[in-house]
Order: sequence, then C-alpha cells, then structure tokens
Amino acid sequence: MTDVITSDLSNIDFREIVQSLNELLRIRTTPIGMKLFAQVKDMEAVERIRRPEAIHTTDQIVGMAARNGWTVGITADDLVGAQCKTVIGLSPRDEDWLSGDRMSGVWYADDENASAHQQAMDVVPFGQYAAMAVSPLVSGRLNPPDICLIYATPAQMILFINGLQYTGYKKLEWGCVGESSCADSWGRALATGEPSLSIPCFAERRYGGVMEDELLMAVPPGYLPKVIDGLKQLSKNGLRYPIAPYGVNNDVRAGMGVSYS
Repeated sequence: MTDVITSDLSNIDFREIVQSLNELLRIRTTPIGMKLFAQVKDMEAVERIRRPEAIHTTDQIVGMAARNGWTVGITADDLVGAQCKTVIGLSPRDEDWLSGDRMSGVWYADDENASAHQQAMDVVPFGQYAAMAVSPLVSGRLNPPDICLIYATPAQMILFINGLQYTGYKKLEWGCVGESSCADSWGRALATGEPSLSIPCFAERRYGGVMEDELLMAVPPGYLPKVIDGLKQLSKNGLRYPIAPYGVNNDVRAGMGVSYS
C-alpha cells in the first residue's frame, strides 16, 4: 500500500479532504490531526494553541478538538497518569507501567492478566518527544499532523476502508487490547505509520465524549487523498453512504447484479 500513498504532505488540502469526507460519508464528528513535538516551545508556537488549566486524560484532549473544535497542546504534566502519557511517548514503558497493577482486580482478574494487557499495547517509544497537540484538520495549524483521527459509524467506516483498499489493495488486520484502546488507534498509528482502527474503550467514551456508535480510524495524512479517490470511484459505481437497505425478503438477484456485476 505504501507505493500509492501521498509522500508530499505539503500538497494535501485538508479543507478539501474534510469537505469530501462530509460529502461522501456525512461525517458528523470533526476530523482532527495529532502531532508530537520534540520541544515544548514548538508546540506552544502553534497558532491559537490552548493549554489546559486542569489535569486530563488524553481522551479528553482529543475530545476537545473533535467535539469542541479546539486546538490544544499538552505535555506530560497535563495528563492524569502514566497510562495516557506512555501511549504517546511522554513517559517510559518501564517495569512499573508494564506491571499493570492499577488495573489488576478491576479491569483484569489478576496481576498476570493486567501485565499481559500492558505488554500487548502499541505505544510511541519514549525519549523522542516532549509535547503533543491536536487540532481540527480544517484549521491547518499542525502543518501537517503526524496522524489524522476520524470518528465514524460502522457503516461509514467500512466504506472508508473500502476507499482505502480500492487501489494498492492490502488486507488490513488490527487487534483489540480492550481497555486503553487508544493504543489500537493513535498509539499504533504513531508508532507504525499505518492506518489503525479501534473500538473506542470505556475511558474514551466516558471522558472523551466518543458516541456509542462510533469507531475510530487513526491514519497518517498521506493516505487520505487515496481514500477520497477510492470513495469517489465507489460512489460512481453506486456504492455510497448511506447504504440503502435492500430488504431481507426480496429476490436478491437484481441488487447483486448491480453491486457485484
């Protein structure tokens, strides 16, 4: 798939990308970008950046951009604990973190299961970054973001994936760590540079405002022009959102003949 993604990110018109997503998929939650910074001063130099006055989860910071339309920057000091900090590379993946003792007996039956969960999480390596910012894609303030975060319903998301696979086909395989599923989305995408789908977890929905019918795709920006091109072609072929129900009792041959030749 890497042979067809956009390498020159300066040529991506994020306003046009978001407009196309809204037209083709009727996305209801603001698509946002996330960027890591090696120096705090570079994060603080982002236009109209907001700095938290309270302690938050990363889910809340992401929600401020996706739900409120804000541009927000944080350091490790702004986050509630090591779980959030470690996923985005602002705290080490050390023995204490890997023990998962804070989840033992709550999210997982015992220390062994809690530790296995921590071991399974995808995180950004520690030591490269000191700050992170999120902002709506249309603002253009992250210039460009490291990854883009797109919330969508399952019906919208499968068409997004179909657009991604329209050319340069590759089977997409993801995992689910369960709680702390931000590791499946922005953690994995930042660490690998690959599109990463997740089922947002309890914390993302409770603290980040994620709606109960939303999935989350974290995708490096270079993939987005390819997705839009694929979605437009699918739309021309009659495969578009919303997906009109055919009816469970109808003779399926007429519908199949249109959609599958």
